[in-house]
Formats: sequence, structure tokens, C-alpha cells
Amino acid sequence: MQEASFPSFVRTILWIVAIYYILKFLARLFFPIMMRKMVEKAQEQFNQQHQNQFDNSNPNSSTSEKSKEKKIVGEYIDYEEVD
Repeated sequence: MQEASFPSFVRTILWIVAIYYILKFLARLFFPIMMRKMVEKAQEQFNQQHQNQFDNSNPNSSTSEKSKEKKIVGEYIDYEEVD
């Protein structure tokens, strides 16, 4: 069984610390850019859904006219109370 030498152990620890700080630095650079792109994409999808909803709810369509019509169930009869 081989044992690791102390200098190689220290070198490994330094590499781990260096990689950690490099990733942390890169995250600070790229995270705001990625978040901005995600927000723009979400806003674009929201606007597209809003536009589709607006196009589908046209007030001159036949479906809105049908919903405004009242159902004629029968004749209205007015009853008088007799004492």
C-alpha cells in the first residue's frame, strides 16, 4: 500500500482551494448574465401568452354573442295573492 507524501497532499489541497475560488469568480461573472437572459425569456413567454389570450378573446366573435343570449325557458306568469 502506498502512502501519499506531505507535499503532494498540500498540493492537492491548494488545487482544490484554487478551483473553488476560480469557480466562485466565474459564477460572479456569469450568474447575472444568465439570470438576465432567463428573465428576458420569461418576459417574452409571458408577453406571447398575453398576446395569444388577447387574440382569442375577440369581442366580435360568435362565442361571445352566444354567451350573451339568455335562454328562454318559458313564459313568465305573475301570480296575485288572494285573501
